[in-house]
Amino acid sequence: MQVLVRDNNVDQALRVLKKKLQREGVFREMRMREAYEKPSVKKARQKAEAISRQRKLARKQLQREGLLPAPKKKTGA
Repeated sequence: MQVLVRDNNVDQALRVLKKKLQREGVFREMRMREAYEKPSVKKARQKAEAISRQRKLARKQLQREGLLPAPKKKTGA
């Protein structure tokens, strides 16, 4: 992974790098590897993640078809 530093703006480059790492899931992977996860716990977690992915896909499909209202836009206050 590579981030360009423009005009010696290291802070901005660091923010861009963190955002890229977040998008790739590196931080989540690091947290998962900090401690041993029992196989039974790992299996349960993977099953729960799969269920939530399927629910999310179904919800998005229903929204596209117009059967569910679209989520409300967040307004910054």
